[in-house]
Amino acid sequence: MSPIHDELVAQAKAGNRTALTTLVQGMQPGLFALCVRMLWHRQDAEDACQEILVKLVTRLATFRGDSRITTWAYRVAIRHLLDFRRSRAECSTATFEAFSDDLLAGQQEPTRSLRQQPDYNLLLHEVKTGCSLAMLLCLDRSHRASYILGEILEFDHREAARVLGIPAATFRKRLERARTRVQDFTRRSCGLVAPAAPCRCARRISAAITLGRVTPGALHHATAETAGIAFTEVERTIGELEAGRRAVALFRSQSIPVSSPDFARTLAEILEHTDRRAN
Repeated sequence: MSPIHDELVAQAKAGNRTALTTLVQGMQPGLFALCVRMLWHRQDAEDACQEILVKLVTRLATFRGDSRITTWAYRVAIRHLLDFRRSRAECSTATFEAFSDDLLAGQQEPTRSLRQQPDYNLLLHEVKTGCSLAMLLCLDRSHRASYILGEILEFDHREAARVLGIPAATFRKRLERARTRVQDFTRRSCGLVAPAAPCRCARRISAAITLGRVTPGALHHATAETAGIAFTEVERTIGELEAGRRAVALFRSQSIPVSSPDFARTLAEILEHTDRRAN
């Protein structure tokens, strides 16, 4: 989430609608990324993000300023997500062990025609992001939230504990358990993290397309910005890190697009319509 200035928050709380719209615009990308990482399924993430933003707008007057606005926003978001209905992706996800078996099924080297397709680089990014998001779903929601906040978003332990509404010691224990499970899994299974591991993104493309998890021309995660990043560069960057940092680098390199519905614009239109009716 981009830095948000105290003055903007004060103006929004005072009823400045331009400031409120700007505030929502600043919050939406980071909160949508959080929703995607918690739920995987894009439509479910968009629904959750919109509901969270509505809560933030309607509860803004209760923000006392005793923490950063981002801490407060993430606290509202995490509480909403922990209670949110099970996403469609969560309903089909079980354990790291089952996921490992799924990854090994149907692997095949990409054909020459597949490698020569213009969107081949995007397909690699799509598979990598989809796979790493699925890994997060193998954690229960409380450990998933702790891993996202502490490891991927790099929240300070005290701040993350405040977001989750738990003691800092409890947060540290959850983070360590989640980190250990993710590292153990990626070292056994992920070729980006461990060269000797069996799974490779390129070998998963055909199976992902066959299973309907990836649709060429209608990708869920890979973006135009991603297209300018050579997948080989991602492999090199992760591979050069010390072994203990490779797993988190995998998650931080996820290509998560912005939400299709622009809630800030919708909010501005609603407020403008309200003003017209009032006049």
